[in-house]
Amino acid sequence: MRLLVVSQYFWPENFRINDLVKEMVQRGHEVTVLTGIPNYPEGRVTPEFSAAPHRFSEWAGARIVRVPMLARGQGTVQLLLNYLSFAVSASMLGIWKLRGQNFDAIFVYQLSPVTSALPAVLLRAFKRAPITMWVLDLWPETLSAVGVIRSKWTLAIVGRLVSFIYRRCDLILAQSDSFVSAIKHYADTGQQVEYFPSWAESIFDGAEIEPAPEVPVAPDSFNVMFAGNIGDAQDFPSILRAAEILREQHEIRWLIVGDGRSAGWVAAEIERRNLAKQVIMLGRFPLERMPAFFQHADTLLVTLKDEPIFALTIPGKIQSYLATGIPIVAMLNGEGAKVISKSGAGLVCAAGDADGLARSVLALSRMSPEQRKEMGLRAKRAYSHEFEREVLMDLLEFWLVSLQLKSRRKKA
Repeated sequence: MRLLVVSQYFWPENFRINDLVKEMVQRGHEVTVLTGIPNYPEGRVTPEFSAAPHRFSEWAGARIVRVPMLARGQGTVQLLLNYLSFAVSASMLGIWKLRGQNFDAIFVYQLSPVTSALPAVLLRAFKRAPITMWVLDLWPETLSAVGVIRSKWTLAIVGRLVSFIYRRCDLILAQSDSFVSAIKHYADTGQQVEYFPSWAESIFDGAEIEPAPEVPVAPDSFNVMFAGNIGDAQDFPSILRAAEILREQHEIRWLIVGDGRSAGWVAAEIERRNLAKQVIMLGRFPLERMPAFFQHADTLLVTLKDEPIFALTIPGKIQSYLATGIPIVAMLNGEGAKVISKSGAGLVCAAGDADGLARSVLALSRMSPEQRKEMGLRAKRAYSHEFEREVLMDLLEFWLVSLQLKSRRKKA
């Protein structure tokens, strides 16, 4: 199968689309990726790409077609221009760069923004190939939740754009069960929408690895580790408030691995609140280094703000956390909380409940190692039951091939 993947984000940026593309290549498919210039999460083009862009035109056997775009920057206006520039550039230059090439299927990896799917919609008409769109971020709900757009009129226009895109997809995949009904609100009646969750990358399969030397050694400490994007959605004000509540529990450390648009604010707040001994920002590291950092974790932290849209979401890090077999402490609502509570993989409190998060962390720190180990085993069982990578890849391949065969019958 000749597969075209359309994604605003791709290697060397760390997203699951990298793992998906690698797997499709290993299964014998010919994969081309239409993407932009790497600039996430720093908001500026990575120096390695600027120095040698030709080195980023192939990865894991997949061909990469890149189009120019404005970097994310740090402000809202620049972020919106980043979204718009990829949609326009990939639609115009993408068609030109892919001229004369035929594809059997188009796969859209849709985080924010939903506009990143517009080039695929246009290419569908030119290439006469079916579109599968994996929705990991609901628009316009997310725009409202993070405060990017507050105007109801503007949100209604975005809703019409979402409907336009969804109705031109042959298959829509939803990252959580709760996404399905939300997607169907904008899609055509009877349109195929399927539940398709994320998985943990293969690096979390459990191989023995040395702990990361970047983490300061502190014997007898209890380490709460947050790994991932440091943004508005992750509700760091509540995390820092929980750290303040536990200030006198000197053995408890909060280790933050990652970067993002709120990282500067978090660093300043740690200083202002005199939490430097309790909360340690370790910086951003490549995805393949994460298992080494997780070796230091006694519990892994996942949080989302108290917004209706986030209650529908299963944060992608939950699957990675489950696969490690380390207990999880969560401050979130809805689908993500349900996965952790139902499996017994950790302790959960409501989104925005800093006091509840502090109580959960303290309770975990006072459990015996055997109790925490049992939680970790339950986490692994939950991962194997619902998020097993090979099973999900088999299902995705089946859907893509089925659409390919259906499209061929229509053309015949």
